[in-house]
Amino acid sequence: MRVTLYTKLDCDPCRRAKEQLAALQEQYPHRLVEIDIETEPTLQSRYGESVPVVEVGPYTLRAPFDQRDLQVTLASAAEGVAEKANRSDAKRGQAIRLNKAVLFMARHWLAGLNLLVLLYVGLPFAAPTLMRVGAEQPARLIYTAYSPLCHQLAFRSWFLFGEQPAYPRAAARTDLASYGQVTGMDDQDLLAAREFTGNEQLGYKVALCERDVAIYGGIFLAGVVFALLRGRLKPLPIALWVIFGILPIAIDGGSQLIGGLPIPPFNWFPPRESTPALRTLTGALFGVMNVWMAYPYVEETMAETRALVAAKLKAADVD
Repeated sequence: MRVTLYTKLDCDPCRRAKEQLAALQEQYPHRLVEIDIETEPTLQSRYGESVPVVEVGPYTLRAPFDQRDLQVTLASAAEGVAEKANRSDAKRGQAIRLNKAVLFMARHWLAGLNLLVLLYVGLPFAAPTLMRVGAEQPARLIYTAYSPLCHQLAFRSWFLFGEQPAYPRAAARTDLASYGQVTGMDDQDLLAAREFTGNEQLGYKVALCERDVAIYGGIFLAGVVFALLRGRLKPLPIALWVIFGILPIAIDGGSQLIGGLPIPPFNWFPPRESTPALRTLTGALFGVMNVWMAYPYVEETMAETRALVAAKLKAADVD
């Protein structure tokens, strides 16, 4: 039977708990695993006010407790020892491997997530590159794969290898040549704008729209910065997340969506088309603010998981 004692230096109750466990060793044989909570900030935060803490099987004792409490706890845990002893080595090994996998994920969650986001935002740029070199079929596969995830409207997307980086609607009032002007197509025909991928003169469309590129690009860059500041960056307050992350994208996208609708009170607002710059700015703010708000909480949870699983694996080495 394994008994885990969470302790710290210069702790008289911890020394007494160890002596009491030693006195019960003959009656309830056990292997004692001592873990100093001061070696891990998460353990210190979890147990700092309640050491000594004794864990045995499914039971946990927090200070203050006496030898009688320990005796009752050890007796209850001993009833399950026979069943545990019958556990096959294969199952025990499987449990250890599972804990190691959880520990690996808790240690490397940020690198894995940053890599996934980079792949997600980077792959759409492969589509115009493949179109450029004549590999149209794999490029079409990328456009098709991302089509359920993004509207892919040509007048709200970036273009590579062409005369301009974007071809917005004339209503956006930018210095760029408009989509309708360069293609000769009606910019109200959304299906045609969705299907248009470009040509040698205009370049080829990225498979994610400008705003989505900015959102996921912002998430990736903020994730890299968070990796450098891990442990020092506090979560963004909800009020600031709303002000800087939600409101800009809601105002820019919402006014574009409802402007000019022939339904009161929406018909009070004139039609409006956002610009590539505004879509990029609001999307990037949304991505960065989401990382700033969420990632510190995820890291806090993962730090606690790392500490607890590492303690389990250390105890398993004793068994």
